[in-house]
Amino acid sequence: MTLIDGKKISAQVRQDLAVQAQKLKENGTEITLAVVIVGDDQASRVYVNNKKKACAEIGYKSIEFALDATTTQDELLALVNKLNDDPTVNGILVQLPLPKHLDEKLITDTIKPEKDVDAFHPVNVGKIMIGDYDFLPCTPAGVMELLKAYDIEINGKNCVVIGRSNIVGKPMSMLLLHQNGTVTICHSRTKNIAEITKTADILVSAVGRAKFVTADMVKDGAVVVDVGMNRDENGKLCGDVDFADVAEKTSYITPVPGGVGPMTIAMLMKNTLKAALIQK
Repeated sequence: MTLIDGKKISAQVRQDLAVQAQKLKENGTEITLAVVIVGDDQASRVYVNNKKKACAEIGYKSIEFALDATTTQDELLALVNKLNDDPTVNGILVQLPLPKHLDEKLITDTIKPEKDVDAFHPVNVGKIMIGDYDFLPCTPAGVMELLKAYDIEINGKNCVVIGRSNIVGKPMSMLLLHQNGTVTICHSRTKNIAEITKTADILVSAVGRAKFVTADMVKDGAVVVDVGMNRDENGKLCGDVDFADVAEKTSYITPVPGGVGPMTIAMLMKNTLKAALIQK
């Protein structure tokens, strides 16, 4: 069993990006990411701070817009449009979830596709579908980067994705398909889920339920990628996979924390650099 080290791989990605960012800076292009946060959700605040830290480390400029929880839809749309029109801003990220009275879909659809570094805009989603994309959603992209770093072959393999969210499950299955994986998607209505997951050479869980995947659901020698970020009964951070139960059966497995998590922000940084190059 080999532990897939997301911290190590993400550090390598960031190093590469820092070198490229420095070159662009020398040619007069400073990469700028605008981050918008509405209200005072604790988890969102942690994420935003991590994104700003990553920008500083790589050499990007980050601008934060921290808006009050009572911000109206029109005010938020006006800000997004202002950032769309600002040629010095390369990437725009509106931290989700937004307060209930705001329409998340309308906001993400308003961000210009070429500045949409989360890859949530329908244009970018459609491009992923046909395999001709500029940006990838950060978490699935991070998973692909980890598989590549460990020379894990996808071509011809049985791949099972648990979860069908627009942010992880659906794009994850498309990316595996583009690499010639044979992909099955399982979700809350799937019957006999263990029988299906047991066929997986590569199993990706993005279901958001603590220790959902147990040893009896995993084939011997499978590659198991855990996208979940949950708390167990003792309030300790854990994934969707019951690590202690499953690890010994696998050939490769990602830990939580330290697996997919660090890759998500590294991929966001990669998208931001790509946005700057496209706009240039």
